[in-house]
Amino acid sequence: MTTVAPLSRLLQHTQAHRKTVWLASLCSVLNKLWDLAPPLLIGAAVDTVVEQESSLLASFGVVDVMSQLWVLVALTSLIWGLESLFEYLFAILWRNLAQTVQHELRLEAYDHIQKLDLAWFSEQRRGDLLAILNDDINQLERFLDKGANDLLQVATTVVVVGAIFFATDWKIALMAIAPIPVILWGSFKFQSRIQPLYTEVRQQVGHLGALLENNLDGILTIKAFTGESRERERVRAASERYRQSNRQAIRLSSAFVPLIRMAILVGFCATLLWGGVLTTSGAMAVGTYSVLVFLTQRLLWPLTRLGETFDLYQRAMASTTRVLDLISTPVRQLDGTKTPEHLEGRLVFDDVTFAYPDRPALLNHFNFEVAHGSTTAIVGSTGSGKSTLVRLLLRLYDPQSGAIRIGDTSVRHVTIKQLRDQIALVSQRVTLFPGTIRDNIRYGRPDATDTEIDQAATAAEAMPFILDLPQGIETAVGEGGVKLSGGQRQRISIARAVLKDAPILVLDEATSAVDNETESALQRSLAKLAEGRTTLVIAHRLSTVRHADRIAVLEEGTLVESGTHDQLVKQSGRYATLWAVQTGQRVQESP
Repeated sequence: MTTVAPLSRLLQHTQAHRKTVWLASLCSVLNKLWDLAPPLLIGAAVDTVVEQESSLLASFGVVDVMSQLWVLVALTSLIWGLESLFEYLFAILWRNLAQTVQHELRLEAYDHIQKLDLAWFSEQRRGDLLAILNDDINQLERFLDKGANDLLQVATTVVVVGAIFFATDWKIALMAIAPIPVILWGSFKFQSRIQPLYTEVRQQVGHLGALLENNLDGILTIKAFTGESRERERVRAASERYRQSNRQAIRLSSAFVPLIRMAILVGFCATLLWGGVLTTSGAMAVGTYSVLVFLTQRLLWPLTRLGETFDLYQRAMASTTRVLDLISTPVRQLDGTKTPEHLEGRLVFDDVTFAYPDRPALLNHFNFEVAHGSTTAIVGSTGSGKSTLVRLLLRLYDPQSGAIRIGDTSVRHVTIKQLRDQIALVSQRVTLFPGTIRDNIRYGRPDATDTEIDQAATAAEAMPFILDLPQGIETAVGEGGVKLSGGQRQRISIARAVLKDAPILVLDEATSAVDNETESALQRSLAKLAEGRTTLVIAHRLSTVRHADRIAVLEEGTLVESGTHDQLVKQSGRYATLWAVQTGQRVQESP
């Protein structure tokens, strides 16, 4: 992907929040400025009780010792109040910014994923994508929530305290800041070594997530084949790889803070010793010495958190790279520009050649038509290219050459949304979403009224089973519709298509996964749905298409036969053979 630094990419990507970043940064700096003031007050307090009428405050006209102490109390209250105010403000600003950026990046990444073609999805692991959309974006949120403020406050501390030291005594200043170059060098060295380790950690998170999701989806198969122990071992191995990659990162990050502490110790002890010598010799006031000792601790001690902050930063940058790489994935499928209100007419596959990635051509100069207002069925053995025609019609894939038209309009010239709005799909694999039956039927047309939804359910012959449920049409279907049978899920899918009321109907193996009795009921619903529409039926069971206006037989991407059911049976060709096998008149021979 790109070689631009992750932080630069992130800043470019969040330019809309630049004002918020500056305001939050200002509040962080002001909070730290007021936070550094108490040591000065402590020095002034020591100076007051030691020097009394000759103290620094006395030079401003406050001679009485009690008055000086009250002035210090007032200043302390004011400073602590301002420190608390800006701490509240930077916390609100940084945390809300973190939540906003997290929210926007997740939506942008998800929206971009939806624009990518199915060929891209075939190369990805769902668990890896989920890790990017959830854990990686959350890592970035954690850094913005805490790490950005920590970096700003450490930098402010170094600048302000360094200036105070040099204004007081340049020798002590040099002693105090001597460890800082070592600390910074160590921090950057740490950063360069930890970055590839966290990149590996993020990759292992994706692998583990993909495996877990796949196993949860396939839990029925795992149980049926008693594969629990095998899958546990696979999860153990993936989790162990994740643990080992984290262990290497932990080993390096854990060594950082102790090493930094030793460098800090040198600076602190030098300041303590040299300042004490100057104070006992009378070259430095006791109050000044107190301030320098406190400020040395305030200067150097926060640097111990650099390890934790850089650790958080590197995790966030590794995650940022993955998120922004996903967002920058090019959309290979160009959208059309036309938005006709209706797409009607015959469906034409004109000299279409298509191959899935890294596979031989499935369709070679393929020509096929579906007459306007007719019901045309496509049958053939598995892998003959039947479902591929549906994917090409919906522009889930684009052919390498040739054209697909609805009437006189190429599907490439119409916006993808407009194209798919004109097609109602009933597929073998029914997808139901969390929510009620009503919510899932409404998915066909979000603005539909409850009455229209009830009518669609009735037309799909789904209402009888719906009324038998405890909450009727308001019954929750469970994740993926697990609370419903296959036939019930399919009827909801048909009701969804009825509600959409599109001029083109595509049935892709819509009844292949149900029993004969349920199939018969579904066929009645589909027959009603097909009335007045251009209908394309993809089927394996020939009994479901025998009444189609036309039946086309595909073999290895080639149209080998076409006609009505009766015509094809009389031809004694491929269709007649399939019909004889499915009706039990003959047993299919092994190839």
